[in-house]
Amino acid sequence: MKQIPYYSRDVDFDDLAKHDPEFAAISQKGKRDGFINFQDPEIVQQLTKSLLKKDFNLHISLPSDRLCPPIPVRWNYVRWIQELLDTTSEDYRETFDSERRVTGLDIGVGASCVYGLLACSSRETWRMLGTDVDGYSLRCARRNVEINDLQDRIRLHQTQPDGPLLPLDIDGLDFVMTNPPFYTDHAEFLASYNTSSGSSPHPNTTGSENEMLTPGGDVGFVSRIVTESLQLRQKVKWYTAMLSKLSSLQQIVALLKGHGIGNFAVTSLHPGHRTKRYAVAWSFGDLRARNDVARHGELVLGVLPLRSAWTVEVSGRNKRQVGVKVRSVMEALEGVRWDWNGVQDAGVLECWGNVWGRKARRKKGREGGGDEGEGPVKMAVRVWCRDQEVEVRWLRGQDYTLYESFCGMMKRSMKEGE
Repeated sequence: MKQIPYYSRDVDFDDLAKHDPEFAAISQKGKRDGFINFQDPEIVQQLTKSLLKKDFNLHISLPSDRLCPPIPVRWNYVRWIQELLDTTSEDYRETFDSERRVTGLDIGVGASCVYGLLACSSRETWRMLGTDVDGYSLRCARRNVEINDLQDRIRLHQTQPDGPLLPLDIDGLDFVMTNPPFYTDHAEFLASYNTSSGSSPHPNTTGSENEMLTPGGDVGFVSRIVTESLQLRQKVKWYTAMLSKLSSLQQIVALLKGHGIGNFAVTSLHPGHRTKRYAVAWSFGDLRARNDVARHGELVLGVLPLRSAWTVEVSGRNKRQVGVKVRSVMEALEGVRWDWNGVQDAGVLECWGNVWGRKARRKKGREGGGDEGEGPVKMAVRVWCRDQEVEVRWLRGQDYTLYESFCGMMKRSMKEGE
């Protein structure tokens, strides 16, 4: 299928009506003063079906008593996970690897199974597992999987309400995702709906109780996943979750930091929309998400992860001259692995510790040159050369002080001889 970018603005309903006769016909139902009546569940369902058909070539059947998933925010969540995985691969790729096999788990697939369908229809080598506590929703979800002939790539299982959210026997998953129930009780749901839309929800669009309500709301649900992830740790590369509001995101980020989890990413899934949703991802591994993926969207400072890209200005030098200087600095370092790509004007450096600091230089003077390090790589960076600047991107590592020290060394070294 064609590559779909993020939905960055509201759906163009007139354009959709031109492409989809079914939406064109039903959107006129109850239309007043030129506005579509989105309090009508039939129109809401048709919008979802039409977007899935037009943009993803997917077809689904939706029961009237279960949640109808809004496609833009769902796709933005899937797309963000794709970018997260694309920029955190063992070979330090920055782009999509069409041969990389990926397996994800969706907790709470609902009747639509929309996340599994979106993930597998957009990436041919992806596989999805899905769970839900509602047997009826799972039957509907399996029907949608079969309609789209994806039963070989999407496997669904029923779980128990009082059981773990993450199966303890899982191993080797690339990611976990969840769109949890957002509210603690009906009063909280109604208050939130009235605040955001100024009108009462239609009973057929509110979903079943297990889809909407859970003890502690979305924060309580995702907190359970955080707790369970502490046991599983690197059995899953990235744990992710959608959250209903900024205050929920702030609480989950505070929880991650409280557990000493510093490798995380956050995003705003609905920039420009009235009702905003957010997502958070965390990892116990040492691969770092690219800066624009880790901090995507306009978010308050308190929830942002550590900076993973640093730009060093180099005045008066063009790209070739910058490249010559960078290579000379990198090749002078001992005890590192340095791989230069002349086509990209970029190189990747791996190190096993600080070999550029004063302490390392004194040790080198006493003991002579050092060989390439042993054991796990402590830090990896990609260094890009451009006209009058160098970008240092953090690829791997848990020690932010080491990364900051390297960036400081680069800044001093690149200014020498100016």
